[in-house]
Amino acid sequence: MTRALLFDSPFLLGFEHTRDLIERAAKAASESYPPYNIEQADHGGVRITLAVAGFSPDQLHVTVEGAQLVVAGKRESEGGRGEAERAFLHRGIAARGFLRTFVLAEGMEVTAATLEHGLLHIDLARPEPERLVRKIPIRSAG
Repeated sequence: MTRALLFDSPFLLGFEHTRDLIERAAKAASESYPPYNIEQADHGGVRITLAVAGFSPDQLHVTVEGAQLVVAGKRESEGGRGEAERAFLHRGIAARGFLRTFVLAEGMEVTAATLEHGLLHIDLARPEPERLVRKIPIRSAG
């Protein structure tokens, strides 16, 4: 993998965190369930929309762990008649749980999560960083 070779250069010391972020992002991109969209929102924000048909709000969990947004869905077997007892003629709707992760840029904040018509909308904002001006004292050398 060329990415590992790039960050293993002796001239790039201290970039292990960046390499780990790239590897995490590559792993997350290889996941395919559930499908999702990412939209640019107003004021530099982002909206992630996941197709989670059949999940109720209590079966979904949205958490932020460090620099990762983690969205998990866990299905419980339905009362009395489990999935194994049903006889499907065609099964096109996935009925499995999932764990989907997104790597967040520094400063990104989750502002809301809304479940609407089988779509989970997660809104993120990137607040403007404060501009810090630091005065450096000048010493006289003489």
